[in-house]
Amino acid sequence: MLRFLTLETTCDETAAAVVTDELVVLGAVVASQDELHQQFGGVVPEIASRAHVERILPVIHQTLEQADVALQDLAAVAVANRPGLSGSLLVGLMAAKTLALAYELPLIAVDHLQAHIYACRIASGRNIFPCVGLIVSGGHSNLYRCQSPLDFTPIGGTIDDAAGEAFDKVASMLGLPYPGGPAIEQVAKQGDSERFKLPRPLVSDPSRLEFSFSGLKTAVRYELFGPGRVPMGAKAELKPQLVADMAASFQEAVVECLVTKSVAALQKVKADRLCVGGGVAANGRFREAMENTSQEYGFELLIPPLNLCTDNAVMGAIAIERYHAGLFESLDLDIKAGLVR
Repeated sequence: MLRFLTLETTCDETAAAVVTDELVVLGAVVASQDELHQQFGGVVPEIASRAHVERILPVIHQTLEQADVALQDLAAVAVANRPGLSGSLLVGLMAAKTLALAYELPLIAVDHLQAHIYACRIASGRNIFPCVGLIVSGGHSNLYRCQSPLDFTPIGGTIDDAAGEAFDKVASMLGLPYPGGPAIEQVAKQGDSERFKLPRPLVSDPSRLEFSFSGLKTAVRYELFGPGRVPMGAKAELKPQLVADMAASFQEAVVECLVTKSVAALQKVKADRLCVGGGVAANGRFREAMENTSQEYGFELLIPPLNLCTDNAVMGAIAIERYHAGLFESLDLDIKAGLVR
């Protein structure tokens, strides 16, 4: 049995996991930074990277203890080196390089986005490829044709903001706490999703496998403040029912955009399986709508459990696929912060 240490520091979660080559999770730890970024309404890269520096070694130590595994017993160390925040990525990469050098372990690079889809493979316990992959999170809203765990072809994505970012910004307008996704979902349960007629950008054109959430955010702002110039950081005095109704209306608009474009992607590439990953995939209304749509259109839907939707190191077990393919890295490995297409 081979055991792998995987590290994840692409944004604001410091995570490590020990996973076997049979995809058995022996240990997994995630240190969240939500409390550090709440006052800013979003992730501050400098704060995130400093927090990773403080937490990476304790998280690795705790994970190894949980798994009852020593570093010298590992088959390899893997690290997500793309895409993400530069400072955050560097912390994980330096930790992985140090362990690889000190314990003479193979070093494996992980693509964070491929890993999100691989979470469906881990959760299902079976092969899920080929499929269409939808990655929807704070930094990404992308569609891929996934021929294998390591063969992804981009077929669509956001032309401006990611869905998760839109959730955070709208939550801030509504006076709700960060992270915005869970806050909006909770409040929306008491809201009327039909009260505000918000736009569904690009939904009417199924030939374009693209998302756009910037205009949707602007529509929310105009509903709250009216047209014209709005002071930076301004917040309206809103009654609780209005907040709930706007949260529900906004959430419904985002969900409709994601579901509609996913169906269009499946039809375009003639696929019958959709695999979804990313933090927004934890949204209950999204999961419900996607499940209903899969039954209506007759495609297979795979969404991992909530703990594998948000950033974690277990999904870094995709490194096992690279290990068996002989895809190892030298100590010259660098980060690739931007989205690689």
